[in-house]
Amino acid sequence: MEEELPKEPGYFKGRGSQINPHNRFFKQEYVQEHIEGIDIPFLQSEKTEIIFTHPKTIINKVTSPDLIGMYSMNPYQGCEHGCIYCYARNAHEYWGFSAGLDFERKIIVKEHAAELLAKELSNPRWVPDPIMLSGNTDCYQPLEKRFGITRKMLEVLLKFKHPVSIISKNQLIRRDIDLLKELAKLNLVHVMISITGLDESLRLKLEPRTATYKQRLETVRALADAGIPVGVMTAPIIPGLNSYEIPDIIKAAAEAGAKSIGYTMVRLNGAVGGIFKDWLFKNFPDRADKVWHHIEGAHGGQVNDSRFGTRMKGEGPMAESIHKLHKMAREKYLPKDDPFEFDLSHFDHRAGAAQLSLF
Repeated sequence: MEEELPKEPGYFKGRGSQINPHNRFFKQEYVQEHIEGIDIPFLQSEKTEIIFTHPKTIINKVTSPDLIGMYSMNPYQGCEHGCIYCYARNAHEYWGFSAGLDFERKIIVKEHAAELLAKELSNPRWVPDPIMLSGNTDCYQPLEKRFGITRKMLEVLLKFKHPVSIISKNQLIRRDIDLLKELAKLNLVHVMISITGLDESLRLKLEPRTATYKQRLETVRALADAGIPVGVMTAPIIPGLNSYEIPDIIKAAAEAGAKSIGYTMVRLNGAVGGIFKDWLFKNFPDRADKVWHHIEGAHGGQVNDSRFGTRMKGEGPMAESIHKLHKMAREKYLPKDDPFEFDLSHFDHRAGAAQLSLF
């Protein structure tokens, strides 16, 4: 039987964050004053607000030393999935919102992303290089079903024969298997499905509006059966919460047809630390202290590790034990990690004239 979510007052069922912390870029903040008990609570609205934006570019150069030579593009900012650990929460503060509930309920939509992509790829100076969809928030989050921006971007990429990598935790990607198959025939696409565990009761708290783990494994199988290169990211690993599931996840992923397995250690930078800690103690009061100390132990005594080279995998005995467990499971269930290489030779920026006419 699945464990029910906490029933305590103020718990927002269906959301990851349970608070809306102050934006660090703002000098002032609104606070709730219960004068005579007549104030309307600020955080009770469950409605998702859509905010349209019109950027001048859509392709972003990734400058992190951990991810050398990469580009990314994000049709959405903010994410209804509500994953409590998400590092992208911090980016929402740059838009003037909170990294907490605002991140899940105020979604920024770049409705002309496909047109921008076509314009940038048609530039004769553009040199083809794999672009990640998405490097920040999930390009297949729930609103994609309504707007279809990701699909339009894939159509552009196919037209230009441009390489793309995708990471998602939503089964909606299966809608676009027809496009992905055509890209795969030219070695122009690689997909990673994020699977953080197999325990549904934990998923409902950890990442409440995502596809079930069963649906994600079915998605891996569907992609593999369609000839689309697909791997699984067991990320993030949270010691004391989902770390014990590593072997089972890798076994299930391999059986579903995954050709590669990766992982990252949870890290709680910026506002994410306080948001995660509040969630942790509300959901797992019996082991919250232990889990928190395990995370600290994996990052040199802190939870907010930003050091290039160590932040993804962590350090110390806890990180090393997780690394060994992951390695042993990978060698047992997926002994031949299938390397993938994009073919950049197909790209043709001249496809732009016809593509731009569609807009």
